[in-house]
Amino acid sequence: MNTLNTRQQAQLAFIASNAELEVGHPDDCPLPLATLAITDGSEDYVSRVISGGLTAHVYRIEAQGRSWTLKRTRERCLVQNTDGQTSFLNEVQRRADLRELKRDPILGERLIGIVDTCYGSFRQGVLLSPWIEGDPIAAWNERQLTQLFEMLVALLLGGLFEWDLCPGNTLDDGHVRLFDFGYMYRFDPLRQFNSNGTEMPQFHAAERFETRQYFAHLLTLEQREEPLALAAFALEKRIALEAYGRLHMELETRGASSTVLDWLASIIGEWKHAMRGDLEALYLKEAWRSHWLDLHDDLSGQTCTASTLARIGWLERTTRERHGDLQRLLPVEPQRQLVEELRRARQLAERWQIA
Repeated sequence: MNTLNTRQQAQLAFIASNAELEVGHPDDCPLPLATLAITDGSEDYVSRVISGGLTAHVYRIEAQGRSWTLKRTRERCLVQNTDGQTSFLNEVQRRADLRELKRDPILGERLIGIVDTCYGSFRQGVLLSPWIEGDPIAAWNERQLTQLFEMLVALLLGGLFEWDLCPGNTLDDGHVRLFDFGYMYRFDPLRQFNSNGTEMPQFHAAERFETRQYFAHLLTLEQREEPLALAAFALEKRIALEAYGRLHMELETRGASSTVLDWLASIIGEWKHAMRGDLEALYLKEAWRSHWLDLHDDLSGQTCTASTLARIGWLERTTRERHGDLQRLLPVEPQRQLVEELRRARQLAERWQIA
């Protein structure tokens, strides 16, 4: 059984058991746990209902003179795969891990953007955190990118890999904040590439950010003016390159395997080569990868949006207009086959649109 299946089976076994998992203590809550566990958004203490959560209902509540974020697990997760069905359990587990990691004397100060957890209970289906007075990030700037990659490197060194760096999971209140950890998993950074071990070397922190979020942002810039998108890509790559250089040095100091160090060095080397030469080719290669992978993430979970359709549009145009360029950069299917695959993908994406 591979690493992914082992993790999923362990999660399903925990759900089937009677075991409880808590972070913190119910006495730390500003309202009784029994009250929080049945909150449905109609109560006087609920000041805002946040729509769009696929795993949990999310509310802003007011209590003890403060604002809080309350997440209550959905009776039926909207993501139709195993990782979706186990995501609330996984988030409670990661909240416990992150609470400990933030106490680490070396890594803790680099995790200031990770939200604190007041209390969490898997069986009660409750997660309570301080409310973040932040805004979704519409256009990433240098400060935001630097803060994000600083956090991602610290998480990797702490043995945590975040798969879902989507727009809905990042906020900015003067500092970039991460607050949703339903798809963050443990791994060994000295021996593994990500939480799937060494089986899927194409997945790493920068790729997850680009795939789940940044290339959707770059697509909007492309639609305005292509040089804007290329300049934003160059900025992100420079910051990612600096972060990965630090990550490589720290992993080497900690005794990482040659397999991990060589894999990371190859990514760094490709980026450096592109920054000195043909950045447009790297843009095309990584844009195709990002839009293709994100499309299949959405199709796998049957959670498609207008962004899914926009990505399909980019893939269709690129297949028609630049298939030869793609073949020189990537192992892609014949043009006719891609056209047919994308036609079917568009049909499914239109069927599986969510609010």
